[in-house]
Amino acid sequence: MEIPVTYLQHLTMVMVQVGFAGLNVMSKLAMNTGMSPYVLVSYRQIIAFFFLFLLAFFFERNTWNKITKKVLFQIFITSTFGATMNQMLYFVGLKFTTPTIACALSNTLLAITFVMAVIFRTERVMINSVPGKAKVFGTFLCVGGSMLMTFYSGPIIRIPPSGIHWEYVESMSSGSETGIDNAQNMALGAVLVFLSCVAWAVWFIVEEKMGKAYNSLYTTTSIMCFFASIECVILTACMERSLSSWNLGLNIRLLTSLYMGIVNSGISFAAMAWCLQTRGPLYVSAFSPLLLVIVAIVGWAIMNEKIYVGSVLGALLIALGMYFVLWGQNKEKTFKKLGDEEIGGEIGLNSVSPCDDHHHYQQQPVEQ
Repeated sequence: MEIPVTYLQHLTMVMVQVGFAGLNVMSKLAMNTGMSPYVLVSYRQIIAFFFLFLLAFFFERNTWNKITKKVLFQIFITSTFGATMNQMLYFVGLKFTTPTIACALSNTLLAITFVMAVIFRTERVMINSVPGKAKVFGTFLCVGGSMLMTFYSGPIIRIPPSGIHWEYVESMSSGSETGIDNAQNMALGAVLVFLSCVAWAVWFIVEEKMGKAYNSLYTTTSIMCFFASIECVILTACMERSLSSWNLGLNIRLLTSLYMGIVNSGISFAAMAWCLQTRGPLYVSAFSPLLLVIVAIVGWAIMNEKIYVGSVLGALLIALGMYFVLWGQNKEKTFKKLGDEEIGGEIGLNSVSPCDDHHHYQQQPVEQ
């Protein structure tokens, strides 16, 4: 039985968020050992480049001669915003602020992407229609649910432990928490995390436009990681002067670098690029609040963290908001296709040469 493309896209984006949930746990453990966030991001890009280059060589090397200067420039922009700026700003911001605030601010990504997509006309909103209102309402629900999960706890929900409690992770996390009492540092960290979301949204917009001109996911993503690895290494060299900061060894640092490079920057970037090209920036960003729900589940399962009423209510709002956004987008897409078919029929009937004009219209791609 063949899986419909729409369901496959939904499953892909859910799995991407599951991968990012693992990133939160793994990167925290690595930085708790003293690993520099600059070094961590650099290794992530280097490993991702080699992983994706192998995939591009085996599956897409016949398309390499079609890369133009315009496409290369677009890839450079995506590497600067989507990889270097987004990741560096987030991890450095996380260092100056609390994980709670960083997680709350990162969930503004949906709203930022929504506004930028409308401004750059990659997403059309028929605000007077029911689907258009559903997309706007769903966006507010997702952001509101994220804030509720972050800032409101409420009573504890009594549920038994998962049975897969990982004491090593809990001891590493609890033993390395440090208080952040400098208000200036807190504000700086919050600004950096917010700017990382803006950079992430820019990547969504540029990646969708680039995909229409050059549709080779492994190739474009590997080149993006190549550019990003150079940028990150240069930045790290300026911030971390000691060569010992690059040491890995057979420990959590190596495991985290491999995980982030292969799963997060390798597989996830290519998967998101595919969904961006087929469904647009708003669709991809609509799944970002789901990360907070998955992190809460992983925290309960692995680190024996408590589940609160606020977490459950926030998760329900996020799920409902995602439904409204995806439903509204699908309905607007259906309306546009029906409108294009009606226009095509009118062209075929009213033109001087019906066969030629109708054939010409059929050759035009339907804008997604």
